[in-house]
Amino acid sequence: MAHIAWLGKKSPFCGNVTYGLSTTEALRARGHQTSFIHFDNPGVPGSGTTSLLANDPDVSLPYLVKSQVYTIPSPGAQRELRESLERLKPDLVHASLTLSPLDFRLPDLCQQLGVPLVATFHPPFDAGLRNLTAGTQQLTYQLYAPALARYDRVIVFSELQAEVLARLGVRDSRLAVIPNGVDPLCWSPSTAGTTESSARQALHTMAQQAVRERLGSERIFLYMGRIATEKNVEALLKAWRLVSPKGCRLVIVGDGPLRATLQNAHGHSSVSWWGYESDLNTRVALMQCAEVFVLPSLVEGLSLALLEAMASGCACVATDAGADGEVLADGAGIVLSTQGVTTQLRTLLPVLRDQPVLTAELGRRARQRVLERYTLSRNIDAIESLYADLLSTTSRTAA
Repeated sequence: MAHIAWLGKKSPFCGNVTYGLSTTEALRARGHQTSFIHFDNPGVPGSGTTSLLANDPDVSLPYLVKSQVYTIPSPGAQRELRESLERLKPDLVHASLTLSPLDFRLPDLCQQLGVPLVATFHPPFDAGLRNLTAGTQQLTYQLYAPALARYDRVIVFSELQAEVLARLGVRDSRLAVIPNGVDPLCWSPSTAGTTESSARQALHTMAQQAVRERLGSERIFLYMGRIATEKNVEALLKAWRLVSPKGCRLVIVGDGPLRATLQNAHGHSSVSWWGYESDLNTRVALMQCAEVFVLPSLVEGLSLALLEAMASGCACVATDAGADGEVLADGAGIVLSTQGVTTQLRTLLPVLRDQPVLTAELGRRARQRVLERYTLSRNIDAIESLYADLLSTTSRTAA
């Protein structure tokens, strides 16, 4: 079994955080040792402290600015990272890239230490370049490609992302397409929890009751994610206001730079602004209570929230941004174009309102698609295989 030094995020909550925590937990369950290195100012009340012990699994690095999108480390963070890696002596480093200046320095650092280096590259990409946000994402790929070419392996979530990086100079042999995965036992329809322990079933039942008490008995249409420009939540809100589906409630779960503006502009009585939700049981309950999940993004990689909704049996509607359209293809959900989202949803929402048999069937198909292709177990199998291949190659080279 390998010792992996995982460099990633534990806060603020976002897809990268979920990816890092779920992956390292699954790797530990399979017998691997993981040391989680993340940005968290030592000495600040309520934060951890930098580890001085080689066997401490959690190491914090100081930062100046940290957001859901990027991280600016403190000047001494690179030195502390090097010292931590020298103490930990991992078999490999896996960086779930946080859009930080350290991302560009890691290849040199790991080469000096003689440690193989793996990256997971999260930024979404829209092949059509149909909007300004997508153009900004292309610039991110152009900026990162020269550095990624020096990583031993680079994990992306879709063939599209791999093709873009290959065109920008990252060798095919270093690229690995490993889609996101979710735990279908955790994220499951409320009727599918029979394999859970009685204690966990009780927690889920309590969480569902709390969600229902807060939201009422209306049919739930759900958005869960960041409230930012690229997520295009305003298009969903505009369509909802135009349709005002009777007997239905739109629930917006998440936070972000546009939340206050959109909440003030779209204070419709049938829209509930839930806010950021940190509790896993409550997030699961929200998915279980929802009939329809809508993701109107302009750009995506492969949305974990979408996979969680699919595994939970929600009827899923998403744009064709990134790999999301591929995930829902062939009847596993409804795929929209990133152009004219409001117009498409204005037509679609009444259909979903009036056809509960359709939403139930879409939910069944969505969960089946996850079970076939997007489980966390399949994801970890692929990551373990990548690790084994890389460590074997490194050993032969050293010999």
